[in-house]
Amino acid sequence: MRVVSLVPSLTEAVAVSAPGLLVGVTDWCTHPADLGGAVRIGGTKNPDVRAVLELRPDLVIANEEENRAPDLAALREAGAQVLVTEVRDLPQALSELDRVLVGALGLERPGWLADAGEAWARAEPVGELTAFVPIWRRPWMVLGRDTFAGDLLARLGVRNVYAGHPERYPKVAPAEAAGLGCDLVVLPDEPYRFTADDGPEAFPGLPAALVGGRHLTWYGPSLAEAPAVLAAALRAALS
Repeated sequence: MRVVSLVPSLTEAVAVSAPGLLVGVTDWCTHPADLGGAVRIGGTKNPDVRAVLELRPDLVIANEEENRAPDLAALREAGAQVLVTEVRDLPQALSELDRVLVGALGLERPGWLADAGEAWARAEPVGELTAFVPIWRRPWMVLGRDTFAGDLLARLGVRNVYAGHPERYPKVAPAEAAGLGCDLVVLPDEPYRFTADDGPEAFPGLPAALVGGRHLTWYGPSLAEAPAVLAAALRAALS
């Protein structure tokens, strides 16, 4: 089977579970480091549709949030089979990974997927905390309602202060964090690359947890280690 992945986390899931199936991946697909001869076909938001079709994929895997509907429609209209995932929380992530790997690709359920479920079942909260969780700067955007990353944080005892916002990724001002009584700010390194020198200074007086976006937002093999890695980063920020 020839597979094109338009989602970095799904790329890693397929590459780790069945090396050799991927013939096309996005420019943002960074894991695993060796993707063999897979062709780069552009970004998640601007894939080269013609390049994808020229690879003659048996299946294109995508996500309703990460990829644009017009691109997926163009692929379908040209005859490509497109599987679109929806991931808003951990149970849905695990079930969608099963749907892609076992249902669509006909693989045996990979061991890392079972490990991921077990790791999160054992995860213990680091406390009862409220957090401000930016994902972008200029303008500032944060996690709002109904997000996968927000669900993972909640399982670790960290409530996203904007979890009840009507928008999924509202634009807000950093100064709101203090007024909302947040205990900390959580700064991932993607999609915006927050660092120790770019981000924490906007939230004076608040502990800043710098976390890997791959552990907070990716649904793939990284899920198995994510509870421990994220919990360690949260504890470090609060110590």
